[in-house]
Amino acid sequence: MAIQKFKDIIAWQKAQDLPTEIYLIFGLSKDFGFKDQVTRAAISISNNIAEGFDRSSDADFSRFLYFALGSCSEVR
Repeated sequence: MAIQKFKDIIAWQKAQDLPTEIYLIFGLSKDFGFKDQVTRAAISISNNIAEGFDRSSDADFSRFLYFALGSCSEVR
């Protein structure tokens, strides 16, 4: 059975929780530039999964999954 909505992708669901955790961890950090970069990267993971899913081809979806992977690496 093929996935019909990006919201059904488990990786997307988990990626939705990550920014909340990042905000909690870095909430009191005074390094605003670093905090901003990490939180933006965390947010972009689920955004790239969703955008890629709604593209017209598997190749596009795959490309956006690589973008999401890059954002995961940046957060890590």
